[in-house]
Amino acid sequence: MLSKNEIFETIQMIQNQNLDVRTITLSLSLLDCVCDSVEKTCDKIYDKITSRAEKLVKTGNDLAAEYGIPIVNKRVSVTPASLVGSACGGYVKIAKALDRAAKTVGIDFLGGYSALVSKGITAREREFIDSIPEAIASTEKVCSSVNVGSSKHGINMDAVALMGQKIKRLSELTAKSGGSGCAKLVVFCNAVEDNPFMAGAFSGVSEGDGIINVGVSGPGVVQSAIERAGNVNLTELAEIIKKTAFKITRAGQLIGTEAAKRLGCEFGIVDLSLAPTPKVGDSVAHILEAMGLDSVGAPGTTACLAMLNDAVKKGGVMASSSVGGLSGAFIPVSEDIGMINAVKKGALGLEKLEAMTAVCSVGLDMIAIPGSTSAHTISAIIADECAIGMINNKTTAVRIIPAPDKDVGDEVEFGGLLGTAPVMSVNAYSPQAFIERGGRIPAPIHSNKN
Repeated sequence: MLSKNEIFETIQMIQNQNLDVRTITLSLSLLDCVCDSVEKTCDKIYDKITSRAEKLVKTGNDLAAEYGIPIVNKRVSVTPASLVGSACGGYVKIAKALDRAAKTVGIDFLGGYSALVSKGITAREREFIDSIPEAIASTEKVCSSVNVGSSKHGINMDAVALMGQKIKRLSELTAKSGGSGCAKLVVFCNAVEDNPFMAGAFSGVSEGDGIINVGVSGPGVVQSAIERAGNVNLTELAEIIKKTAFKITRAGQLIGTEAAKRLGCEFGIVDLSLAPTPKVGDSVAHILEAMGLDSVGAPGTTACLAMLNDAVKKGGVMASSSVGGLSGAFIPVSEDIGMINAVKKGALGLEKLEAMTAVCSVGLDMIAIPGSTSAHTISAIIADECAIGMINNKTTAVRIIPAPDKDVGDEVEFGGLLGTAPVMSVNAYSPQAFIERGGRIPAPIHSNKN
């Protein structure tokens, strides 16, 4: 049973430190929707999502009201659409069916317009990847992801080259909104099957049918705990972060188990990720600065982030046997007011961000670059990030936005959780010959564990 002090402490976290359940995500298998006709497939997809997710939003709102814990987003993730459409094609029609279903049930986003091509690409998967720009540009709530590498298979450089082209095309198709379509497309290495966060959520083929996964976030809570601790050493500071992460995770465990029970689903995982927002007091960058950095991006940033990420994971695992997803610290530039300010004042650049991704939860996230950046350069950025994930056996990702008609120093305004992206400089030297070699970067030797 919770003590009075623990109850008051939790109230303080919610009211003053931006603790929230960032999302409850219902993971649905669509394998039973596969037909040889795209029309029948789309009908089955719509019917399944609207029936199984019918009460998701209401349940989230009811739980938020009853427990006093904000539940910011209610979302659905589905089986990768490349698999669902493997018998019939017509992928853009499938995307629109997913979008219609998402609107009907009132969720924020739907993830799973996805493909898994870490080792090779079939003709149907190539057709799917070709469809991504049109599918995302013509829908409102559908999010897309493509896994192009893994520690077991290496990096599929043919897929990497394709994704650079598709990101450029999607930016062009959504130019009126600053290339915002690219904010709904992420390229992975070592993608996980139970991630509740967008844009990379999908329901893995090894997942059951109807799973509730919860993403909980509280950068402000961690920052406040560090500031209250004062001038303690780093060993003591790591313990403080672990204990704080433990408390945050318990809130997610409570909401997840109760949501699953009310929806007649199985409870999956709690993803404890310090996912920032543009709101003041909700910044991962400010946590790192509270640890003793003059600015995020300064020497020592990667070390601070490594310690933070590890302590968050350790604290979460202590609080729940079902910690999963990505779990750690996200560093999306446009969604974190501290990151935005660091870029603006020149303390943080793309190369330092890449170094940070070796130890953080995901990768290069919500980064705006000049619209003139070539597809080859975008592909090479993806390849670099995949290499970090492949060698270190961790999930890495790239969600990058070539902002049409924008250059270094400009800003792109997306609004809401997506925030404002300062356009960052990119190395001007060309990787074209490297990308055009194609083929596959072999998996590292440590992948051979059989």
